[in-house]
Amino acid sequence: MDSYLGVKQDIDAWQTLVHVCRRWRCLVFGSPRRLNLQLYCTPQTPTKDTLDVWPALPLIIEGDLIPRDTDNVIAALGQRNRVCQVLLNFDGWQLEQVLAPMDVSFPELTDLWLNSYSVTPPVIPVSFLGGSAPRLRTLELDSISFPGLPKLLLSATHLVDLRLWNIPHSGYISPEAIVASLSVLSSLETLRLEFESPQSRPDWGSRRPPPSKRSVLPALDGFSFKGVTEYLEELVSRIDTPQLSYADIMFFNQIDFDCPRLTQFINCTPALRGRDEARVQFNDFFANVTLRHRTSQPDEDRLSINILCKEQDRQVSSIEQVCNSLPPLSWVEDLYIEHQYLKPVWKDDAIENALWLELLHPFITVKNLYLSKEFGPGIAAALQELVGGRITEVLPRMQNIFMEGLKPSGPFQEKIEQLVASRRLSGHPIIISLWDKDST
Repeated sequence: MDSYLGVKQDIDAWQTLVHVCRRWRCLVFGSPRRLNLQLYCTPQTPTKDTLDVWPALPLIIEGDLIPRDTDNVIAALGQRNRVCQVLLNFDGWQLEQVLAPMDVSFPELTDLWLNSYSVTPPVIPVSFLGGSAPRLRTLELDSISFPGLPKLLLSATHLVDLRLWNIPHSGYISPEAIVASLSVLSSLETLRLEFESPQSRPDWGSRRPPPSKRSVLPALDGFSFKGVTEYLEELVSRIDTPQLSYADIMFFNQIDFDCPRLTQFINCTPALRGRDEARVQFNDFFANVTLRHRTSQPDEDRLSINILCKEQDRQVSSIEQVCNSLPPLSWVEDLYIEHQYLKPVWKDDAIENALWLELLHPFITVKNLYLSKEFGPGIAAALQELVGGRITEVLPRMQNIFMEGLKPSGPFQEKIEQLVASRRLSGHPIIISLWDKDST
């Protein structure tokens, strides 16, 4: 409530000026568009009184719905030629009441965000907005089924931001349908598709070869996805995104993470190639690998792939599959392997040496290896197995190992001494140093 109050005060600040004097009132109301005058309506706003007092200015409708306040929102929505933004949180049972006035076109609507808290995902009727939203720039739906979405998107040719969160299985949209809709969105900059469960997957019985010509999304800069690999493979085989610089992908836990079409998609996207830093991270809920430029900000200009699973060996195995299926990691010079569990549950012998080596294998150009203290002994033991002619089979260009919490003696030091000696004798010396995580 406090956040809505702050927004309301900012948007309604002009109202104080019109009470100063008649001259100021004339100046303010004389240039409503230039001054961007708007009226802010929440479910608690006495809407009918507000509409009677002020001129016919654009309306912003925002807030959390509770039963006794739906009348105010419905009254505001009745002014369909004035509504420019609708941002509402509600329980599913309220949807039918609130959206009943929205089965016709809202010609001034630019921003729409609907979020449901209901256990049973509500359904937006196909007649929503009359099937047309020509001025829409932002569309966010959370935990809502909307069968008419593909048709609506075909009319929203000025859409810049499309975010579909927690898409229920009842609201499944096929890759072919979503791409057909996206193909007309030449201004789209941000796309987020997040499915609620792994049930939402393509029908393999009706699977077709990728089209010879892809749909181009010329302005797309950021892409986020949560679902199964089969869906993403179908999606990326149908689109080109020449300006894409940020991709955040999360897969549900499954057996096979081989993604040849995703690899091809990355190869065809200039900004996603050539990353010189890789971070492999494990925590209580998922494991991930993130590729980025070391000079970039942490949340910008990156490719991140996450696997939803909790078992330690499964996490390493899944990330190993992902790393070995990505395009050649021949630009990565800095590799971080980080422990982010809430509790120190990791054991040195939790992962077989061969699995660590398989994970490290594709990083053929890494010079600097950074290890959380929980992983140091296990990875050192795995690297120790590479002796003689095999010494450079894994991390052949490694020059430095940076270890968190490095001490003068201990398990890590004992296990690393043989590796250091072997590398030195083979002509590929390495240096062991302390890693200060707070400085990176």
